[in-house]
Amino acid sequence: KSFLNHTAYLSCYFPNSQKTDIKDLRIFWQKGDGEVVHEVYYGQEKHDNLSPKYINRTKMDMDKWTLQLLNAGIVDEGQYTCIIQHRDKGSPKVIHTSECILHIIANYSQPEIAWPHTGELKSNKYLNLSCSSSGGYPEPKQMTWLISHENTTQRLVPHMDISQDAVTKLYNVTSKLNITVPTNTLTNISCLLFLGEQLGSLVSVPLGI
Repeated sequence: KSFLNHTAYLSCYFPNSQKTDIKDLRIFWQKGDGEVVHEVYYGQEKHDNLSPKYINRTKMDMDKWTLQLLNAGIVDEGQYTCIIQHRDKGSPKVIHTSECILHIIANYSQPEIAWPHTGELKSNKYLNLSCSSSGGYPEPKQMTWLISHENTTQRLVPHMDISQDAVTKLYNVTSKLNITVPTNTLTNISCLLFLGEQLGSLVSVPLGI
């Protein structure tokens, strides 16, 4: 995983137990079905075969056998393969391959509850609330409303509207909630954006009514 516009680190997982000299190895990284991302040709970095979008964006850390991909973008998501060949009696022989999948993460804004309310609240009337969060990636899983009063908390999961920016590929999400105005009791309403098992959740500032 890498944050948007940060450096992504892709590991070759090459133990080099034989302590082979880099000058006897050809190392290249490919993306998907064959775009060449980086190539080290018997100790020298070689740029002839690189896909144009990776030129001047990659560095290889030979001590850790890790490729650094600078300024990682959403278009860089996907599967990468590291292939190492050893110069053996003149003809190169593949001695190691490994694969890794790059996922890009962009932080969503803190969810914010909008309350287009004017005038005083009357009990048993309806409240129309909306909750929004923007500028994130990947697509979130769910937006949940938490309505707490006294010792009970009610969870509601209405429909979530998702839009994706055509250029940046970042997502904006909104959820709407209609509830009756609570009577004679303080009610806190929060909105929770669930991003996925490994990314966790973001929660809004609670609205007290």
